[in-house]
Amino acid sequence: MVTSHDVARLAGVSQPTVSRALRNSTKVSEDTRYRVLQAARALGYVPSETGRALSSGRTRRIGLLLTDLTNQFYTHVIADMHDELETRGYQLMLQTETTDTATVAERLIANTVDGVLLATVTLNSLIPVRLRDRGVPFVYFNRISDAVDADSATVDPVSGLDAAAAAILTHGHRRVGAILGPSNTSTGAQREVALRRGLEAGGVTIASAYTYRGPFDFDTGDAGTKYLLTRDPRPTVIVCSNDVVALGALNAARDLGVKVPQDVSVVGFDNLPPAQWSLIQLTTVAFDLDGMARRAANLLVDRIENGPGTPFAHAVFPSRLIERATLSVAPPLS
Repeated sequence: MVTSHDVARLAGVSQPTVSRALRNSTKVSEDTRYRVLQAARALGYVPSETGRALSSGRTRRIGLLLTDLTNQFYTHVIADMHDELETRGYQLMLQTETTDTATVAERLIANTVDGVLLATVTLNSLIPVRLRDRGVPFVYFNRISDAVDADSATVDPVSGLDAAAAAILTHGHRRVGAILGPSNTSTGAQREVALRRGLEAGGVTIASAYTYRGPFDFDTGDAGTKYLLTRDPRPTVIVCSNDVVALGALNAARDLGVKVPQDVSVVGFDNLPPAQWSLIQLTTVAFDLDGMARRAANLLVDRIENGPGTPFAHAVFPSRLIERATLSVAPPLS
């Protein structure tokens, strides 16, 4: 059987250099990597993941913790995370859970992953505490927790929602409805604060009767819109906590025979691919979601390979408004 030692002899390098070259380590020059790859191909050598794990103490597996695999936001970022991790020699493993408890962390640890991407933690989650206590590196993606500081890749909603508030006010909207995310998540809390501040700067307050709160999913948008459109008088614009919620809002408006944007405008957050479809043309707050997913993956690999001694890195991505067909001039107030 061909081994990495055979590849090393043919390439004229050491066996550890072969291992680093096949992991795309930055410590290996392009010329050396090329010679190693050519030797491996010539000999038909295929690295053993089991052998790698035994020699390095690593499994080269990364866990991605999600609570809802059907949510389009997460299905969109998985490919970017997978591709980025693959270029650095790691495999992505999905872990889906409907709860946020310490037991989930123990299952992640039992799966012998080298690190975890946390995409759905709450502000008071115990999962980061357990991972920290067990020495498992992790990175917050799109959310953070108050419990433990760690590397993170998140979006700053302020600039995008300031622009959204300004556009809403410019179009003459004064009765603003909001379908808000869970208040125990950083994304839900930050977006709510930014939206309220942006509108209040223009003299508009979101009344409690015009708010609805729920998970970041389609059903929340559907139910929230059906609730808001029964208010008397009803809001002239509905701002949604994300694009998936906004899709539910558009669905509800159609069910009720309410035209968008003639009767009510809708605004989302994330700029997922469906927001750009001609059929939808959703006005939404955008940011570099692909870049954020890739940055989170790289932050975690850097943490794994460089060890716990380096300062935490917090990559914050700015947001901006993309105005499309679902935001229009407000209908006359009745």
